[in-house]
Amino acid sequence: MNSRDTTNDPAPDGKRDHDPNRPTGPRSAGSPATRPTPRSFDDLVAEAEAAPTEGWDFSWFEGRATEERPSWRYAESMARRLAHASASLDIQTGGGEVLASAATLPPLAVATEGWPANVAKATALLHPRGVAVVAAPEDAPLPFADGAFDLVTSRHPVKADFAEIARVLRPGGTYFAQHVGPASVFELVEYFLGPQPAEVRNGRHPDLERAEAEAAGLEVVDLRAERLRIEFLDIGAVVHFLRKVVWMVPGFDVATHRPRLRELHDRIQAEGPFVAHSARHLFELRKPVSRGGK
Repeated sequence: MNSRDTTNDPAPDGKRDHDPNRPTGPRSAGSPATRPTPRSFDDLVAEAEAAPTEGWDFSWFEGRATEERPSWRYAESMARRLAHASASLDIQTGGGEVLASAATLPPLAVATEGWPANVAKATALLHPRGVAVVAAPEDAPLPFADGAFDLVTSRHPVKADFAEIARVLRPGGTYFAQHVGPASVFELVEYFLGPQPAEVRNGRHPDLERAEAEAAGLEVVDLRAERLRIEFLDIGAVVHFLRKVVWMVPGFDVATHRPRLRELHDRIQAEGPFVAHSARHLFELRKPVSRGGK
């Protein structure tokens, strides 16, 4: 699968918090893939454990997992807005893959990232495009002046700080982002962790985030939500996903979870792909222009 896609939506999430509602990972085109030739549990797990997890390129999932893409095609829509912006900020850019997919960037383009491995990868990818990559903790104020940007973007932020977003936006500026919604990929989360309480399942609900955005003084221009089918075609895809998207099952490791992994491998072999569903919502917010035009 191809998460942060093989379809115009490169992969990014990339934060190391332990929130099971965080952005998730497999991201490929929506049509089911052909199941691979059966391989042994040990071979699949060993291959997944050896695969590197740095950055947010999810091409390793090709032929192993699929995820339907949101109908709004975030990367393309973001690129159109970037082409007309004068100063942009991409929050929690991951390895910079989504931002780098835009053909045209503003004269001033900045990205932040909190995970050191991704800062290095984003710097290598984005600096040749003239993008300044700033290492910034995800839970800290944005290190920029008030009104510095006319466009702020983000693909799967850990948590959107709407007050900070409103502060760094110019009057009339736009926040355009794709967020992870409630109970995303919880079929897999609850397979390993058991049933989750309602407050965990309902976290990151778009209605809650809308209220937070409006409380910060931002106007909602567009808000759309979709649930999208994911298929894990072999146990290696599950292992790599949980190693890469660490907030889904905190503390995941193969040794601890081997019995459940073996059971899931047998289930996939007998019944076909393990099916889960991701939750995504699209936000377009606007900072109002004051009566004085400032």
